[in-house]
Amino acid sequence: MNPKQSASDYASTEGSFPMHDLCLVGIVSLNDPPRPKVDLSVNKCRSAGIKVIMVTGDQPPTASAIAQKVNIIKHPKKEFNYMVNDLGMAEDVALKECTAIVIHGDLLAKKHLEQENMDENDPQKGAYLQEWISKHEVVFARTTPSQKLLIVDACQKAGHVVAVTGDGVNDSPAIKKADIGIAMGSGSDVAKNAADMLLLDDNFSSIVNGVEEGRLIFDNLKKSIAYTLSSNIPEILPFIFFIVFQVPLPLSTVLILCIDLGTDMIPAISFAYENPELDIMDRVPRNSKRDHLVNTKLICFAYLQIGVIQASAGIYTYFIILNDYGIRPNTLFNLALEVNPLPNDSDIYEATATKLLSPGTTVDGVECGLP
Repeated sequence: MNPKQSASDYASTEGSFPMHDLCLVGIVSLNDPPRPKVDLSVNKCRSAGIKVIMVTGDQPPTASAIAQKVNIIKHPKKEFNYMVNDLGMAEDVALKECTAIVIHGDLLAKKHLEQENMDENDPQKGAYLQEWISKHEVVFARTTPSQKLLIVDACQKAGHVVAVTGDGVNDSPAIKKADIGIAMGSGSDVAKNAADMLLLDDNFSSIVNGVEEGRLIFDNLKKSIAYTLSSNIPEILPFIFFIVFQVPLPLSTVLILCIDLGTDMIPAISFAYENPELDIMDRVPRNSKRDHLVNTKLICFAYLQIGVIQASAGIYTYFIILNDYGIRPNTLFNLALEVNPLPNDSDIYEATATKLLSPGTTVDGVECGLP
């Protein structure tokens, strides 16, 4: 723009816009603040072992400022670029000591282009990206859709279960690539079709609430399964006793049905309404390849711990009750082999005819001993 010109010099030119003789009236600034409680949700994710990586199209200074607002970057003075530019540290030293890093998309594209011709099985290919995402606080700025795919792929190769949120067409490839694709309810149809989950309120906090609810459901299912399995040992042990020791059958099949259908169903269902444990969002995420819904730990707990305790209590009660009725525990063994060991229906018991005999008294040729 030539300062010696005036608006009248090009006023007759078609399509021209006056750029001279202007008067400053005011300045308008736009602010797009983060949603409320997003910073608290990010802290909750961090305590639950969930790493939040910010991938945006904004410039690095803008991305860094937003990341600090929402607690994605909690220690800005330990950020890589601050340590290099402001503190004057060497890049290699700063990369080792920093806990946060903001990566420009151009740098990511440059590194990727340098290793483009390397073999896919070469461990050095993508090592730079693995080193970046290994930092506690990571922000990618000025990224393209293809670079978002690189970031998702690097996180998956590192063994993470990746969830990607987005609302635009540029986010749809990364949403499709991720293990869990999350699209905003107000986003494009392409992103919604690529996603596995829709956020109707467009709120990041809803994702954290969903994680907590998912952990609660998983815990309650494990409790219900453990409770249901724990009754198997107490129900099978009476039959083992009956077969091996030939004692009278302690538990009939009808009683087993009464236990399973009458007393087990309601408590097992009630576990679905259990409140979350206090540390539910303080645990590290479970290993999806090892920590299944029913694993060895749960089976050992249900069968070898709770099951054995219940079975021992049941057998103990069985002996105590029969002992109260005058049948001693040592007389129960092989009692099932006896034919009609109990009195007949025609036998009459007369309590008044019972006499207390002293030791040495002979009855029907049998001498009474000590009681």
